[in-house]
Amino acid sequence: MDQRSHARHRWLLASLVLIWAFSWPALKVGVASTPPIWFSFWRYATAAVCLFAFLAARRRLVFPARHDWPLVAVSGALQMAAYSALTGSALGVLPPGRASVLAFSTPIWVVPISAWWLRERLPRAGLLGVGLGLFGALAIAAPSLLAAKREALAYALLMGAAAAWAVSIVFVRAHRFRASALTLAPWQMLVAVVLLLPIALVMEGPPPPLATKALLSLAYVAPVATAFAYWAVVEVGRRFAASTVSMALLATPALGLLISSLAFHEEVGASLLLGLALIGTGIRLATRPAATQDFR
Repeated sequence: MDQRSHARHRWLLASLVLIWAFSWPALKVGVASTPPIWFSFWRYATAAVCLFAFLAARRRLVFPARHDWPLVAVSGALQMAAYSALTGSALGVLPPGRASVLAFSTPIWVVPISAWWLRERLPRAGLLGVGLGLFGALAIAAPSLLAAKREALAYALLMGAAAAWAVSIVFVRAHRFRASALTLAPWQMLVAVVLLLPIALVMEGPPPPLATKALLSLAYVAPVATAFAYWAVVEVGRRFAASTVSMALLATPALGLLISSLAFHEEVGASLLLGLALIGTGIRLATRPAATQDFR
């Protein structure tokens, strides 16, 4: 990679961190005015249209091969539909900064799932990282677990979302691609749309009209924080080591927490800072090269 290309991709990675950090307050605005599962439906419907159009314009739109459809189905169901529906439901109760910290704990859960599913060696650093991550999640949730049952459920939803994304990551790791990740992305989003539609109808009733705030939120979350961000994460993933990308994305919940504290006056207490530090350290240990040398 030449120096100019390297600098361009570093800026792309930094932009991705900022985009996802701002997406959490934007999601909070969206689910505050639209039921969360319907918001997730419109998010992926819009993002799918954007990516289909993008790939068609570049003449790279292809129908997935039969070999890739299990990946499309699992990623669309878990990484997109389940993750967005669960985090959206949690954001209806919790402030976005606190939610983003737990939702981005996914790399911690990849380590034990890989060890169980793929029979990959679980190094000491990875095991320690998982332990610290669990303590971090407990530190964040502990102050409200006894005080409010709704908040306890919201924390459980976030942990479920992180686990769903982790299962998808491990499935992707074991899959041998016939097509590129980018060309499969709109089809994964289409799977998410197909799954979210009946769930939204059953759980939240007919689609409500989209308020102005919801439309403004979707205008950012769908084309920018979903469609463009998915392309960006694939692009930087091709240029940098996975550990480098994972560590850079660690800045996302910290920035999201800062933005949330400014925009929503979210209280940043000792338990939240302790949890952020523990989860960040846990991810650092779980994604260090020595801890992931067998994960290939």
